[in-house]
Amino acid sequence: MNKELIIDVASGEVQIAFLENKRLVELHTEGGSHDFSVGDFYLGKVKKIISGLNAAFVDVGYEKDAFLHYLDLGPQIRTLNKFVKDINAGKQVSVETYALDTDIEKTGKITGVIQSGSNLLVQIAKEPISTKGPRITTEISLPGRFLVLVPFSKRISISHKIKSLGEKSRLKKIASSLQPFNFGIIVRTVAESKSFDELKADLDELLGRWNDLLQSLKNAKPPIKILGELDRSLTIMRDLLNASYNTIHVNDSTLYSEIRNYLGSIAPEQVDIVKLFKGKTPMFEHLGIDKQIKSSFGKKVTLKSGAYLIIERTEAFHVIDVNSGYKADSGKNQEQNALEANIELAEEVARQLRLRDLGGIIVVDFIDLHLGANRRKLYDKLVEEMENDRAKHTILPPSKFGLVQITRQRVRPETQIEIVEKCPVCNGTGEIKPHTLIID
Repeated sequence: MNKELIIDVASGEVQIAFLENKRLVELHTEGGSHDFSVGDFYLGKVKKIISGLNAAFVDVGYEKDAFLHYLDLGPQIRTLNKFVKDINAGKQVSVETYALDTDIEKTGKITGVIQSGSNLLVQIAKEPISTKGPRITTEISLPGRFLVLVPFSKRISISHKIKSLGEKSRLKKIASSLQPFNFGIIVRTVAESKSFDELKADLDELLGRWNDLLQSLKNAKPPIKILGELDRSLTIMRDLLNASYNTIHVNDSTLYSEIRNYLGSIAPEQVDIVKLFKGKTPMFEHLGIDKQIKSSFGKKVTLKSGAYLIIERTEAFHVIDVNSGYKADSGKNQEQNALEANIELAEEVARQLRLRDLGGIIVVDFIDLHLGANRRKLYDKLVEEMENDRAKHTILPPSKFGLVQITRQRVRPETQIEIVEKCPVCNGTGEIKPHTLIID
């Protein structure tokens, strides 16, 4: 599969397009401010504890207080709180020599763990969406290229996407030999077949970031940002980049140098795939991305075959209606035509979920299929197409009404682009001259 990353820098924001076989499958926008992004660390202050919700609201500097549930505290929250208090007071302590407290109970009450007015080191788990503030966690972790570092843990976990038992065993041995005391390690999927030296270099970088976080914590007064995640463009490359990438296009010389330097540290063999775009026309227009954006966003999405989707959003969930349009083969019966249209549109449904970053509950109304075997084919096709979706999701088989229910992880606001063109009659003014009628 041909994979390309297109990074367009214009008017103070960065637009990132991810293409598979020249088709736009993801679109991200990074504004001038990178506050309250997933992965950012903040020193916050507990403002209110709601015992009925078993949760607390924490001031992290956003206009709405962040939400922290008891289940997001992490088992070693007491140890973390003591450690943060010591670091904040200027004491010389380290995770490796710190005495761990007992884990909190999984069914406990938040009132027995934290108090109103206390300071907490938290990490953004879900960005502010609509009228809600960010969702946070105190079970903190630092993600790297191959590893994730988890303070105050002793576990070693291997990505379940690595299927080879021999490779899992090899990676676990390497992780065990590298594991700092009182730190847990999660081995990511991209670590498969990587050497000891590559994993060690990644771990050293993560330990360096952890030390930067501790330095920022000293004498810090909440609410304050302690350590930010990488810019979205670098985060995407860290999480997605692999040998299947062919090209990274960027139209800004400064960002071009930053990306090359970053790639030089995580994947030096791929530095040359970064290309600086110097064309006179806008890059998205030159590469045909603008055209794909205009045809992919909006209430109605039509395919070349004539089949189309109607995508509507409600307060509680998203609804996608599947329509065959004028796609039909007179030589086939209604069931066969419906199956073909559903299979084609299942691919587009999966693409639209990634492209718009739709989250929560999604209900897809496919064309009715009467045969159980055909409904199974449709379900298998949808599962296959969503395998490349990085967001956690669950797909239920079609119901007897032909509805497919999907839940998809929501961590960021969905991508919404209004397709607007200037009216050719009024040239965008909203006013037109009245016609003069002359009667003889």
